[in-house]
Amino acid sequence: MNTTILQKLLSQNETVFGTLKEGTKEEPAVTKVSVHHFSKIVSGSPLLRPAWFFDTEQQGEGIVDVTTHLVDLVQWECFPEQILRPEDVTLVAAKRWPTVITPGQFSGVTGLAKYPEYLQKDVKDGSLNVFSNGEIIYRLKGVFAKVSVTWNYQAPPGGGDTHYSVMHGTKCDLVIRQGAEEKFRPVLYVENFQGSEAAGFEAKLKAVAGTLPYDSVQVEAYGKNSFRITVPAKYRVSHEEHFGQVMTKYLEFLKEGKLPEWEVQGIITKYYTTTGALKMARESK
Repeated sequence: MNTTILQKLLSQNETVFGTLKEGTKEEPAVTKVSVHHFSKIVSGSPLLRPAWFFDTEQQGEGIVDVTTHLVDLVQWECFPEQILRPEDVTLVAAKRWPTVITPGQFSGVTGLAKYPEYLQKDVKDGSLNVFSNGEIIYRLKGVFAKVSVTWNYQAPPGGGDTHYSVMHGTKCDLVIRQGAEEKFRPVLYVENFQGSEAAGFEAKLKAVAGTLPYDSVQVEAYGKNSFRITVPAKYRVSHEEHFGQVMTKYLEFLKEGKLPEWEVQGIITKYYTTTGALKMARESK
């Protein structure tokens, strides 16, 4: 289990969350921000990336890469198992920008002494410009959403890839943070609750937490106007372990010979969103 599953479950509970706000372009109802790093340690060893990973003509730009997963999560959380179509999407704004990789950094993560010839088109002032970053603001069935992905060269000491997510409801906000304060592990917070005093809201939240299909999920007061949801270690899944779960689910669909209809239409809709955003971002430069 991960915190996104909990966020989704709580967002579907009107007692705690109310209903999802519509939001605005400036303050979307749903925001998901993902930060990744070219240089990282995976399973205890430095990750060596192939040079083509830095060529957006082969790897793809960031706005159509990692954002694909974020758009997928927006659909999955806000409109679970509902059939979504491209006509449900209205693109509002999109932008892209490069991560600048120095020759030394490129060598450190690829093991190569210089940029290959096919990357020379992206070299400016001696450094490689990789368009690995992007942001999309759009409306999905009237709900404003923002997804953003950033690739830095290296994480801060003790850190790693991070995920930030917020859903604004009429009764509270559900926020996932994964920063230094959380020791770079995702933590779900329930914030800015409305309609009752802290004690009354806490009682409602604990009652709802007790109905979740996971035991030992704890609710702790955190600051003046928020609560932290503590998930037992036995439910925490690493990034690499999660890929195993995804493969297992894929094999189930492969055995059945089909995907659910909502999933099929959702795939079409999310790629319509990301590819349309890339076109918009390129045209607006």
